[in-house]
Amino acid sequence: MLQASGWGVVEGSRLREELICPGRIQSGGTRGKGLTCDYVLQYRGQKLAVLEAKRAGISHRDGIGQAKDYAQRLEARFAYASNGIDWHQIDMQTGAEGDLSLPFPTPDELWDRTFGDQNAWRLRFGAVPFETDGGKWELRYYQHNAINAALEAIAKGDRRILLTLATGTGKTSIAFQIAWKLFHAKWSLEGEPVRRPRILFLADRNILADQAYNSFSAFPSDAVTRIDPGTIRKNHGKPPRNASVFFTIFQTFMTGDGEPTYKEYPRDFFDFIVIDECHRGGAKDESEWRRLLEYFEPAVQLGLTATPKRKHNADTYAYFGEPAYVYALRDGIEDGFLTPFKVRQMASTIDEYVYDPDDKVVQGEAQIGDSFSEDDFNTRIVIPDRERSRVIEFMEQINQRQKTLVFCATQDHAALVRDLINEVKANPNPNYCHRVTANDGAIGDQHLRDFQDNDKTIPTILTTSHKLSTGVDARNVRNIVLMRPIKSMIEFKQIIGRGTRVYEGKDFFTIWDFVKAHENFKDPEWDGEPEDPVEPHQRPSETPTDPPEPPDLPDDEGEGEDPKPKLVIKLADGKARKIRYIASTTYWIDGKVVSSAEFLERLFGDLSDLVADEDQLRKTWSDPDNRERFLSQIADRGYDRDKLNDIRQLVDAPDSDLFDVLAYVLYTHDPKTRHVRAEVVRSEALGDVTDDLRPLLLGILSAYEEGGEDELASGKLTHYLTARYGSVGEGKAALGGIEGVRRAFLDMQRDLYRS
Repeated sequence: MLQASGWGVVEGSRLREELICPGRIQSGGTRGKGLTCDYVLQYRGQKLAVLEAKRAGISHRDGIGQAKDYAQRLEARFAYASNGIDWHQIDMQTGAEGDLSLPFPTPDELWDRTFGDQNAWRLRFGAVPFETDGGKWELRYYQHNAINAALEAIAKGDRRILLTLATGTGKTSIAFQIAWKLFHAKWSLEGEPVRRPRILFLADRNILADQAYNSFSAFPSDAVTRIDPGTIRKNHGKPPRNASVFFTIFQTFMTGDGEPTYKEYPRDFFDFIVIDECHRGGAKDESEWRRLLEYFEPAVQLGLTATPKRKHNADTYAYFGEPAYVYALRDGIEDGFLTPFKVRQMASTIDEYVYDPDDKVVQGEAQIGDSFSEDDFNTRIVIPDRERSRVIEFMEQINQRQKTLVFCATQDHAALVRDLINEVKANPNPNYCHRVTANDGAIGDQHLRDFQDNDKTIPTILTTSHKLSTGVDARNVRNIVLMRPIKSMIEFKQIIGRGTRVYEGKDFFTIWDFVKAHENFKDPEWDGEPEDPVEPHQRPSETPTDPPEPPDLPDDEGEGEDPKPKLVIKLADGKARKIRYIASTTYWIDGKVVSSAEFLERLFGDLSDLVADEDQLRKTWSDPDNRERFLSQIADRGYDRDKLNDIRQLVDAPDSDLFDVLAYVLYTHDPKTRHVRAEVVRSEALGDVTDDLRPLLLGILSAYEEGGEDELASGKLTHYLTARYGSVGEGKAALGGIEGVRRAFLDMQRDLYRS
């Protein structure tokens, strides 16, 4: 019926099933419930409608809720539900809905209903297909939304556009697709398709410009160029002009012989400018960067940022205006496009320090009673014993084979921490841990490239101060260690983003927080909705509490370090050994970070919704198939196997069955160990089992004691038969058939959970 109306037949139309999102990443390589739309109706590059289809024996109305959800996510104007006999239509813009009489609307009819105005550029952009490397990959739904939002703004003549998407969601890929469409549609400021546009990608660090340059490789080689000192030298001191897509960093553009380099170009030279990480200063009124952007005022300027709030980047939002599209960190995690995380809060007995004359002053001066807080460590005062204790603490707890980023207070601090890590590491490789800061130059950049290479395991740990807080595309980061205070919400979000990128086998990453940075999660700005925009040149009514981000040295970072010698203290004998740490864990659930106590409280409420009483829990748990379904239900509510294993630790029952842990949460029963449960079965419940079958069941009980309830899954039975008898067939022959074996396997589990 859809094809009869031209869908998938008319040129430019497309009819397809679409995986909207794969579902939240959970432990053990599993995912939560994903979303797939039965039919997405696309025409001229726009998703105009969705259709949820049910079989003929079910009411067509059963799919209405799903259709609305899909249309809202895909930003489609119309949602349809059908069982092939009856049809229902919803206009997501006006809210009008009702049953639909066939024939189904044609692509042109839905196009005209969606876009009342006729816009030539919208049509030209739609005629240019997305670049998918020959169909090797598909745009994610939010990327498609962001690209179309930007192109729609350009088509309508907007000159300042902002896209706000969480770190790791592919902002560079989005910028590429927009540039691709503009390039092939021959869009320019001239208003007619008479020439290719001149596009500038502007970043503030070479690593960002390099990553973008590589991401634009689908463009013809003569269409792209770098504006860097080497290219300018080769061009006799002049920046290149003979290209369509240019890549540079602010620092290169702001320097030059006499006049800054950017003034070598006419004000109207660039048609379209992409400002990457625009919150970092490009739109600030007092910034040199602002003058650069104002110089190229005729160009359409697209700002890309990962920071949705406006309290501390008000000028950015005042300059660009309301975001054309927003995709938040919580959306990326819940959809399964970003990796969830845990926070380990590491409080210690030396989080603060008061000078004690028993300690030795190695450098500087100190008076009795001088006190120092976290802000002072490694900027005013250095206590190497303290830093060593912190390094030992997290190195003993992490998997030392996993890639880790350590954020330090200064470049000197990053060097000290690097050396301490290399002193205590288990890996003998001398390149196990390196420092990557501005002072490390080209060799530091090479260490970073090696770290980013997922096929390489060395270096495994990098220490830094500010350089790696943004723009580092390293997908397999499993640990982020915070050893300096982070008071800027903008920087905090950027640092968290270092770990959110998805990688095969990466179920979560861990933030090791020695500096109370987790308090940022309590701030209402954390991943919150954007505040009202601030008018140009209007200052926020509330004075910002964040310090400005450190000024950047050419290409990288500046530390702003105090040239006055720091106070260096060596603790008195025995003091370092007395440093103690108290660790607690917080969890990301439903877009919020919750404490361990809140986590258990939420679990209690969710379990109470699923089981009526203890008898129902016991009955469900005693059957392996029902147990798996139950675990799947609670996983859909955010409690995957990894979180459930954490609960064992929270209730101090690491050797107990998960049944006992859940029974403790619900009914406060003291947990039994797996050994106690298995011993009861061994001594009381195997009396009627045949001599041939008993050794098999005893082996299963031993595996259960060692590995837990997962060893009792239905699928494990064939594994046990193969391990003991060589094959399932030989096991059946020896034991007299599989049905008797399975019955004994199930009876044993009922006995295991009888009390």
